[in-house]
Amino acid sequence: MDNRYSRQTLFEPIGMEGQKKLADSHVLIIGIGALGSSSAEMLARAGVGKLTLIDRDYVEASNLQRQQLFTERDAEERTPKAIAAKRRLELVNSHIAIEALVEDAGVEELEKLVPSVDLIMDATDNFDTRLILNDISQKHQKPWIYGGCVASYGITFTVLPGVTPCFHCLLDHIPSDGATCDTVGIISPTVQMVVAHQMTEALKILTNNSEALSGKLIGFDLWKNQRMEIDVKKLKDQQCPSCVMGEYPNLTYDAQMKTAVLCGRDTVQIRVNHRESVNLDQLCSHLSQNSDLHVTKNPFLISFEVHNYRIVIFKDGRTFIHGTKDIKAAKKLYYQYVG
Repeated sequence: MDNRYSRQTLFEPIGMEGQKKLADSHVLIIGIGALGSSSAEMLARAGVGKLTLIDRDYVEASNLQRQQLFTERDAEERTPKAIAAKRRLELVNSHIAIEALVEDAGVEELEKLVPSVDLIMDATDNFDTRLILNDISQKHQKPWIYGGCVASYGITFTVLPGVTPCFHCLLDHIPSDGATCDTVGIISPTVQMVVAHQMTEALKILTNNSEALSGKLIGFDLWKNQRMEIDVKKLKDQQCPSCVMGEYPNLTYDAQMKTAVLCGRDTVQIRVNHRESVNLDQLCSHLSQNSDLHVTKNPFLISFEVHNYRIVIFKDGRTFIHGTKDIKAAKKLYYQYVG
């Protein structure tokens, strides 16, 4: 194993010194689905000294098409994704430390984890967690790399606290139309393209090559052969509450997702306080692309059934998950279909 990283150290910008820096690094990966499992494997193979993996979900058969660390057995046994990833990565590289956490990445959890890491990799599936992550990174001055993908479209950029605009600054430039992998699908090359950008930026940061960072918001549609790049330096909001004012609004209790089991009903209500009213027409259009869903709409709400659940989305953003009192199960359905 003496020459394990020889091809990487031959790459001049990394070299032996950069390899030592990688060995001394600690990376937090939030979400171990498609982006997270691919990033975790690349970081493990690159020799990053410690990886902390956090994910609240378990492996399902539909994950196997693009989430490369998992096996059919993982899906059959419903193994938590963080645990399945840790087991696989320990076979890939037994010389690094891997911590697996089967948890929701909320404010309380991230406040404990973020101060000790060198870099955060975003592999989440929702904007709510990213807004929390953005404020946590600003508060503790930790870089993070945003990545998102759906269908054949992907997007990524790197946030350096005190240097670049933050996620909050760029919200108007990031699509948030309610499309998810469960409504419009995804092809695996989209995942790998986003990960390629994220991982390259990660290696630059961890080996102290920040001058080589792209400084751009990069988006692409592989199927339509389209690509766009925006210089993010021009997009910094001088009134941003997160990276300029230091108020960290998404870390407050009032800004976080509220869940409640409705009294006397087999129903969980989910409310996201910071969201504006929902565009029911647009959301209905995306949901209807999933042929398994029978979607109905009136001027006030959208309703559809999936498995043994009925999901109702109101114009003000409130969502009812009928058929369960399990808040974790309700949140999973919410992120799958509402986004």
